Amino acid sequence: MTRASNTQGGSVTLSKKGLPAWLDPVVHAAETVQPPQLSRFLPPANGTGRQSAVLILFGEGDRGPELLLMERASSLRSHAGQPSFPGGALDPEDGDPHGDGPLRAALREAEEETGLDPSGVQLFGVLPKLYIPVSGFVVTPVLGWWREPTPVGVVDPGETARVFTVPVADLTNPGNRVTTVHPSGHHGPGFLVESALVWGFTAGVIDRLLHFAGWELPWDREKQVPLDWRS
Repeated sequence: MTRASNTQGGSVTLSKKGLPAWLDPVVHAAETVQPPQLSRFLPPANGTGRQSAVLILFGEGDRGPELLLMERASSLRSHAGQPSFPGGALDPEDGDPHGDGPLRAALREAEEETGLDPSGVQLFGVLPKLYIPVSGFVVTPVLGWWREPTPVGVVDPGETARVFTVPVADLTNPGNRVTTVHPSGHHGPGFLVESALVWGFTAGVIDRLLHFAGWELPWDREKQVPLDWRS
């Protein structure tokens, strides 16, 4: 069982021991999904791109399974006001970007952004590395089980507007699902949950997770929401 109490140089490992049964489909998806099944944007073959990681943290709330998200501050230069997973670029002290560096970075960033106590998180899997062309980030999605929940909230208002959880039931609800349309013409999945529109990279990962975990319900892909030009 993972006890990542020391995110700076301590042992951070993956463990599936003792996970709730409802996470089994997510574990299976993480073990079998191939990069092109997650996104058409994959890391450059020449190895360029800034290594980063996000924490996809599953917890158990009043309405069952839920995910931890945060909304970026509207004053930020990139992805302002956009809901996202906690995460960010790897620091040198996180370690090997091709080893456990992304695990440590995901926990460190989640702690810095939400006040999360990493010792209560059990990391159980990683998804293939993905690419965000607009920022040049190579992102490792790290999957975690919130075994021992702790209070979370905004740590730095200059970086984060709010921290919230979303029931998986709301993410799978067909009434909350939309197709977002970027001014560039790009179409992508979106979720209208918790007074927010989740779109972009975060929505894409959630969409694929729901699909490959077998949780996706039929929804109206013709229901479109245009994204503001400033996005």
